[in-house]
Amino acid sequence: MAQQLLLNVILAFVWMFLADSFSGSSFVIGYLLGLGILFVLRRYFSTTFYVVPLFVIGKLALIFIKELLLANWAVLKIVLSPSLNMKPCIFALPLEVKKDWEITLLSSLITLTPGTFVIDVSDDRKEIYIHTIDAPDVDEVVRQIKTSFEKTILEVSR
Repeated sequence: MAQQLLLNVILAFVWMFLADSFSGSSFVIGYLLGLGILFVLRRYFSTTFYVVPLFVIGKLALIFIKELLLANWAVLKIVLSPSLNMKPCIFALPLEVKKDWEITLLSSLITLTPGTFVIDVSDDRKEIYIHTIDAPDVDEVVRQIKTSFEKTILEVSR
């Protein structure tokens, strides 16, 4: 992936030299032309086309923003409610992610979402312990985390 990015930047500089224009717009045009060339030649690379993970990272950011807004709304309803009708709990989330950075990213996304935070990671790194302020159905919370954050993190890393 890094090789493709470097090759794309080199192609952009080659375009700048061929066009005899050393401006930012010339670099952008050369970069886009290089991106097109690399897209056509993508089957000759051993790794996936380097732009694909960038789209998945953008997808992860959008999922996080959506979950952030939904969690803020849920916490706001709890705070403004006249009665405390909450069911806080601590539960274990089995992990499919294995690498340290994947576990850290998942833990950070969960902790940054209002109403939840990661308490600990098990010694064997097969599950994380999460506290949530309101979880009437723990299985639904586990399913939601696995299908949103964890699935997208696996798409980024694999």
